[in-house]
Amino acid sequence: MPADDDTDPTASDRPTNTDEDEFTVTPYDIEGDVDYEKLLDRFGADRLTDEQAARFPDHPLVRRRIYYAGRDVDQFLDAAERGTTHSIVTGVGPSGPLHLGHVMPFYLAKRIQDETGARVYIPLSDDEKYLLKDQSVEEIRGHTRDNLRDLLAVGFDPERTRILVDTLDADVVYPTAVRMAKRITQSTVDAVYGEPPNVGLSFYPAVQAAHLLLPQLVHGRHPTLVPVAIDQDPHVRVARDVAAKEDFDVEKPGALLGKFLPSLAGPGKMSSSDDAPGIELTDDPEDARETIVQHAYSGGRADVDAHREHGGDPEVDVAYQLLYYFLEPDDEAVERLAGEYRHGELLSGELKQYAAETVGEFLRAHQERRNALGPLAEELAPFRLTGDERAALQPSLGE
Repeated sequence: MPADDDTDPTASDRPTNTDEDEFTVTPYDIEGDVDYEKLLDRFGADRLTDEQAARFPDHPLVRRRIYYAGRDVDQFLDAAERGTTHSIVTGVGPSGPLHLGHVMPFYLAKRIQDETGARVYIPLSDDEKYLLKDQSVEEIRGHTRDNLRDLLAVGFDPERTRILVDTLDADVVYPTAVRMAKRITQSTVDAVYGEPPNVGLSFYPAVQAAHLLLPQLVHGRHPTLVPVAIDQDPHVRVARDVAAKEDFDVEKPGALLGKFLPSLAGPGKMSSSDDAPGIELTDDPEDARETIVQHAYSGGRADVDAHREHGGDPEVDVAYQLLYYFLEPDDEAVERLAGEYRHGELLSGELKQYAAETVGEFLRAHQERRNALGPLAEELAPFRLTGDERAALQPSLGE
């Protein structure tokens, strides 16, 4: 019997399509019309209950069920309410500029940290992106530096936040990953991820398991929560399987699983290589406004008269969805906009302008904090592992 049945590498975990489920969701590939309900069955995750959502620090991403499912959420919430040690792990792969979808879990993690005092660990998977993408080492390094500045601009507490870069912190990440790798079979990797294109990615699930268990290896056994888009759940499942082994005195990491921020191209077939324009955190706010006005898929009618008579559909309108996901925190405001849009009182162009201004305000505030940062090495220093924390990890394979 497998140590953890939610990581049993059965056929249901394989990233292939079936006649019934014509979509693929893995950490490396997203294709087709993603059915979030079917993903819960496929991945074996639990829907977030109203009671659980109410126990989180108030945030629209949870309140509106953008983060809609999870694993072992109650253990994390119990520790947060008791004021005992609890941690969040959520990272990024630096293969390009961060966009609005990338930054959602980080602003959510900051809200939780502000309200509960959670420790936050942020790993940057520069090695994974080198193995996965057709980019040079220099290109990955440049993206890593840019991503780090955006992460620092979120405003985490340096006393309770640690940011790691795999190649920069290889002295602690690699020996820890080796310990994990000994407990992960190739059949598990193939079943959960599909056949890796190179041996580096075949090893990489062990590195991700190391990421997710680092807080406990440093601070002792305690509940950990991983807020990520649902395509990253395979990493959590493998880490939970490793955590169940007797070698490690850790709890299985929990997860808070989220939906994908819609592409500006709108509903339909989704692809991780979508060529539709996106909103990057470094975009000029005026340019971002024009991108939304020109490219955001509309749920409105073909002409004004038809829209006034029949109304639009906010469920497929990308401008509305940008607001609903997290950029408009006021529930009454998003409900009012949806109602006016459905009844034809609010036109598509007007809704786009509202969303464009809101996105612009978000970008301006983020960029002000980003631009106020000093040299990267100096800003990053308080977020690096301390000597004692590194010492807790370095004896992974011996002294």
